[in-house]
Amino acid sequence: MTRRSPLPAAIWALGFTSLFMDVSSEMIHALLPLYITGTLGAGVFAVGLIEGIAEATALIVKLFSGVISDITGKRKTLALLGYGLAALTKPLFPLASSLNVIIAARFIDRIGKGIRGAPRDALVADLAPIDRRGEAFGLRQSLDSIGAFLGPLIAMGLMLAASNDFTLVFWIACIPACLSVATLFVFVPEANTAKSTAKGFPLSRAALGMMPKTFWIALGVSAILSFARVSDAFLILRASDLGLPLAFAPFVLIAMNIVYSVLAWPAGALADSLSRRMVLAIGIIALTGAALSLSLASSLWGVALGIALWGVHLALTQGLLATLIADAAPTDLRGTAFGLFNLASGVAMLFGNALTGWLWDAKGADSAFLLSAIAASTILLALPLLKAERR
Repeated sequence: MTRRSPLPAAIWALGFTSLFMDVSSEMIHALLPLYITGTLGAGVFAVGLIEGIAEATALIVKLFSGVISDITGKRKTLALLGYGLAALTKPLFPLASSLNVIIAARFIDRIGKGIRGAPRDALVADLAPIDRRGEAFGLRQSLDSIGAFLGPLIAMGLMLAASNDFTLVFWIACIPACLSVATLFVFVPEANTAKSTAKGFPLSRAALGMMPKTFWIALGVSAILSFARVSDAFLILRASDLGLPLAFAPFVLIAMNIVYSVLAWPAGALADSLSRRMVLAIGIIALTGAALSLSLASSLWGVALGIALWGVHLALTQGLLATLIADAAPTDLRGTAFGLFNLASGVAMLFGNALTGWLWDAKGADSAFLLSAIAASTILLALPLLKAERR
């Protein structure tokens, strides 16, 4: 039996970079919907619009950072710039006294996420052994999701200890953000990435013509999935509506990300050995079930089922979609490919969050999550077109 090559230490370092930043971001994100609707008195539509704009901004910026990383070959430099900008914006949250400041802080923070996203994913693909690419993306997603449940867990403990002091939690969240930047700077090398050899600009017709059909199909699947997979803020609000106490609101993200972190790494390894299309189909079915559970829930038990299935969906699809892009894209256009991938997801996410927030205010939470279930189920129709095997 052929022995597989080990995952490089730099892949682990990139995972811990994501872990620390997610601890910081999720400490804030777990409380932000309740801070906006409670302390600042805004409606659920405002939450959906803010989350949609914030996440869409991050994903759209990834297009340009991916292109620049292909032109320059400097993936780590751009990733470091993005993580650094995100760390610098964290103090704006405890200093905020109005909704406008929150919007500005969220917007700038997501610009930092956008700058780092595509170069970091391209760096994972550059550094990972080709026979373990799915596992490498799964590992990074797993460590990222560990941070995503540690952040809300820490936030919940601090809220209980400090009598629901939002500002204190937001200040403490600045610490892991700084650790994230330090980890990337010290432990991740710059990959020996060739500059793009495509004719002209990486977004030119000639360059885009080098992208295979499988890439464009994966792009469409990801866009519909992003529309259906609304912001975590709606999960928190759904649990709160059905009786979850304020101090325990972060438990929604804790539970979801525990499931995510446990399954993401083995799901990535499974995608390396089985049909990637099959794993993706199971993940889409999990999202459909999660949205239906949240739509029909009449108690916290129904919400708990929906949250668990949401975590299963994330574990099965997030790393896999990135792997599909890495498989399909030419090496010297990999940053641009991830940028386009995230641009499509960003636009879809903006519309998905805004429409979900509007439906919630107009028709109720059940209608909002039913929309997600319908959108997710339609993706299954496109999967036969996706030849999701390794190149």
